[in-house]
Amino acid sequence: MIRRALAALVCAVVGLALASCSKAPAFHIVAGSEQKSLEPIVLDFCRQKHVECQIDYKGSLDIGLMLDSDAPPDVDAVWPASGIWIQLYDTHHRVKDLRSIAQSPVVLGVRMSKARELGWTSGAPVRMNDILQAVTSHKLSFLMTSATQSNSGASAYLAMLAASFGDGSRLDPAALDDQAALDKVKALLAGVARSSGSSGWLGDLYLRTANEGHPYDGMWNYEFMLKETNDQLRQAGKELLYAVYPAEGSAYADAPLGYVDHGQPKATKDFFDGLQAYLLSHDSQAKVAADGRRTAPGMAAPAPPEPDWNFNPARTVPSVSLPEPPVILRALSLYQGVLRRPSLTVLCLDFSGSMSGDGETQLKAAMSTLFTPGEASRSLIQWSPADHIIIIPFDATPRTVIEGDGDAQSQASMLAQVNAQEADGGTDMYACATEGFRRMAPYLASGKYLPAMVLMTDGRSDESSSFEGVWRSQGHEVPIFGVTFGDAQKDQLNRVADMTRSRVFDGGKNLSEAFRSARGYN
Repeated sequence: MIRRALAALVCAVVGLALASCSKAPAFHIVAGSEQKSLEPIVLDFCRQKHVECQIDYKGSLDIGLMLDSDAPPDVDAVWPASGIWIQLYDTHHRVKDLRSIAQSPVVLGVRMSKARELGWTSGAPVRMNDILQAVTSHKLSFLMTSATQSNSGASAYLAMLAASFGDGSRLDPAALDDQAALDKVKALLAGVARSSGSSGWLGDLYLRTANEGHPYDGMWNYEFMLKETNDQLRQAGKELLYAVYPAEGSAYADAPLGYVDHGQPKATKDFFDGLQAYLLSHDSQAKVAADGRRTAPGMAAPAPPEPDWNFNPARTVPSVSLPEPPVILRALSLYQGVLRRPSLTVLCLDFSGSMSGDGETQLKAAMSTLFTPGEASRSLIQWSPADHIIIIPFDATPRTVIEGDGDAQSQASMLAQVNAQEADGGTDMYACATEGFRRMAPYLASGKYLPAMVLMTDGRSDESSSFEGVWRSQGHEVPIFGVTFGDAQKDQLNRVADMTRSRVFDGGKNLSEAFRSARGYN
């Protein structure tokens, strides 16, 4: 919303231009992380108009849930990766004048040597069945964002579903009831080596492991994100990713910018119209195309092809036709509840004395959101019966360990045991994590699960100089995510997250949302 003090209101009354007000007006955009590289173009326009533009980056589902809330969100525009999330969640029809700014297919980037080994660099078509065969023969694994939390993961998953039934050109709703098709998709998703709730974060993870000398086999991501990744790999002298375009087709991101109408002044809508026109102008579209994105025909010349890794944004990539929103929602629920690789999750929950009162209450409320199937399914973070969950309440030492699976009865039992805890004692998250590794060991050995640990604390833990050694010997490759509460200092959690290639979520404002975000990475 254009936010003004009284002087700005006077400006509007007398009809003065926005820029003539003593305080610069503001415009608030919520965008998908995919749009981060286009931020400079937006800010150029904002500077020209003397408007303060605030851009917050959220996941696709977060944007959808924000629009679906009963109260209108206090934002002026949304810019998700794909219009699909507007179709799914804008039930109040708050978003107006939605227009695509750029397009990009979601494709599979495979480490060059691995692509050669699989015979995929010859130029012959690669079908989804070829990718499936590579996964089932244990020759390929990949990074992929969560299909229920991030658009790139959803796009890859929906393309897998389409390819599993019929000719792959469209996602036939009948695929959701065809067991053979679902078995194929489940086998494909068994290739996920790490998940996340952000496409940009996933690209950063790949870069980090490549720079450390042990890259993953590949990742599903936007065509332009593969270019961004390869530009940095090339600069660092590292092996590039080879772009694999499934022959059946890809789902596209269309990066639509839309106005969120909740009664703002006319000046706000005028600014939005100007911004949208600026982003669709020839000069701006040329910058968009240079970034590796695709533009509407005739808008701008595409980025030059780079044949050494099969990149060519002028190439025609068939678009998978998607069904109506209710079918897509059912497909996403199937992913979360049945088809994704099962998760192995340790939750270390701080029940030290400093959590007494509001902290304990909010922690138990967050656990109620996670372990009440009806609440969890609204945010598409529900557990599946195949998941294994280990909850360890802790203070100065780990308390009684609570274990179960994603079955509704098991979740109810675990939640009851968490609710029986009372805050008391000191704080040692490292002891809890060490116990977590011990409990994970037999499940890690099976190779069945996608593992992760979440450390939730409101304060400073007793130090543990030996913890890195414990992680490398017992839980190596298990990402450890942090969730903070209150005014907790983040330095210890940040060090653990950096060591294990994960991240920290701030639960100071909303602990339930922080845990939901962490679930998107497992």
